[in-house]
Amino acid sequence: MAPPEARERILGRVRAALKAPAPHHVGDPVTLHASIFAPVENPLDRFQKECAANITEWVLTKNLRTSSAAVAEILAALPEGEIFAQDSPALRAILSLCQSRMIRWSSEAAPREASQVTITQCEALVALTGSVLVSSACGGRGASVVAPVHIVVAGVNQIVPDLDAAFALIRERNIAMQNSYVCLITGSSRTADIEKILVMGAHGPQRLIVVLAQRLE
Repeated sequence: MAPPEARERILGRVRAALKAPAPHHVGDPVTLHASIFAPVENPLDRFQKECAANITEWVLTKNLRTSSAAVAEILAALPEGEIFAQDSPALRAILSLCQSRMIRWSSEAAPREASQVTITQCEALVALTGSVLVSSACGGRGASVVAPVHIVVAGVNQIVPDLDAAFALIRERNIAMQNSYVCLITGSSRTADIEKILVMGAHGPQRLIVVLAQRLE
């Protein structure tokens, strides 16, 4: 413990500092944000670059029909087993080419660890960080966690430039109030806690794959 006189000197400096008002940051929040992060000029290009940095795989397709073929090709290279899928008209159409696989739809049951892959949509994609914004609407909290592979089917029009835009979208669409779970996924699950050795799939999927359609039609 510091002697009384040393403590008084420290407290004296603290009191003197508190007499001076803290500087007030004046300016538009957007301008302040831009001074920290480089502006996102091309959201698609930035999202693809951030995906590469995050070890997120991505496939760019022309439309939902070619997205269906891309998903079928990915599934063909994966081990046999159950597919858990968010039940939506778009995914029903996309998975029509995969009738040979056992599909467990989110409207029928919850995801389980026996699933080899989960296929969902998302609320948005964040260009600045290469993140995928999902909610419990994608099939429950486990849809993006339990299987070793998570495939996200999305459209280029779902890319927002940064986190501010993503949070604004959450407020605008009332996503947090309508769902029990909202999450930003930035890359596949990993850890390097032990001897700085990178291990994939530490707390979730080993692979995160975004199938990105240029047109949702």
